[in-house]
Amino acid sequence: MFLGKKLTMQTSLPLSGVRVFDLTRILAGPTCTQLLGDLGADIIKVEKPFVGDDTRTWGPPYVKDKLGTDTTESAYYLSANRNKRSVTIDLSQPAGIELAKNFIEKSDVLIENFKVGGLAKLGLGYEDIREQFPHLVYCSVTGFGQTGPYAPRAGYDFLAQGIGGIMSITGAPEGEPLKVGVGIADVMTGMYASTAILAALRHRDATGEGQHIDTCLLDTQISWLINEGTNYLISGEIPKRLGNEHPNIVPYKVFSTSDGYVILAVGNDRQFRDWCTAAGADDLKDDERFKTNPLRIKNREVLYQKMPSFMKRKTTEEWLSKMEEVKVPCSPVNNIEQVFDDPHVKHREMKIEMDHELSGSGKVPLIGNPLKLSATPPQYRRPPPTLGQHTEEVLSEILELNSQEIKELRDKGAI
Repeated sequence: MFLGKKLTMQTSLPLSGVRVFDLTRILAGPTCTQLLGDLGADIIKVEKPFVGDDTRTWGPPYVKDKLGTDTTESAYYLSANRNKRSVTIDLSQPAGIELAKNFIEKSDVLIENFKVGGLAKLGLGYEDIREQFPHLVYCSVTGFGQTGPYAPRAGYDFLAQGIGGIMSITGAPEGEPLKVGVGIADVMTGMYASTAILAALRHRDATGEGQHIDTCLLDTQISWLINEGTNYLISGEIPKRLGNEHPNIVPYKVFSTSDGYVILAVGNDRQFRDWCTAAGADDLKDDERFKTNPLRIKNREVLYQKMPSFMKRKTTEEWLSKMEEVKVPCSPVNNIEQVFDDPHVKHREMKIEMDHELSGSGKVPLIGNPLKLSATPPQYRRPPPTLGQHTEEVLSEILELNSQEIKELRDKGAI
């Protein structure tokens, strides 16, 4: 266990020595444990025999073999499961429960996303095992938390986005509410959970005391209402959908050019004056209604009626070049193909490749970790595992079971 262990100069990753017993699936929990795994933690991903993580079947697309045939590895599953070892354990079997406890004894962290009370029915709830494993950092990820009237409900990202308010401010003013294009409540819950786990490990290493972390999609969703949520709390005015506009900055939106679109993000009065000069819009620069950002907010409708004619006089590339020259924030609106073809994105290594035994090319492309640590950068040690790929390896290495004992577990249906 990591308890009390100090990092040495030979330690290659900051979380080397931390073991995580991962009872999560789908996206929020796996996002958390992938991040911890990238930073060096040993992630023991527990999956149901013959079934595995739900997202394994969430395709197409799937990795293709040498014949171009779909394998069982979906892109969705691959997105959040590298740097883990897959072990199949059937928690419906008494032998499976006992096996889980043996792993927990040798782990620093347990993370789970069962419904509230789900693990307690198996004798693996936090209150069931806290005295037996006082060092354990136990993290629960649910839709609505361990307490409150919604606690028993199943949690889904879409529901959290709806209840948590983000959809009410996403989309065109006259259109229907829209969810964010990816499962952002799931992803952000995973990120918050990883931060909480690291804080709890810091406390545990100082005191020897583990604790229970209660994270949920709804709380997380509300936390990143950020300025719009606080705007409401301060003003009492309910924010409305503004499409691509910003509630507190003008001009700040997508504009049509002569051949496409650009984002113009004018953050201060100097930048607005410089845009006006570059656009040949001296009448707007001298207009008292637009002198300051508060005035531009007050008169946003008038300004946004006047700006499009100027923006359509140049191509997207001309605007990008001119705005970079005068230091006014401006960007294209890339599709996903353009994102990964961008020279800066390539330089930042946000697309990586890992070996994969089922891939016909021998490789799978993945999204890189965004963290850039100068001394202990993330490492891509293990590709997303196939179902149960490491069962025997982990049982032998961590629990020191021999081949006969492993066979007996299989015979019992525990693995």
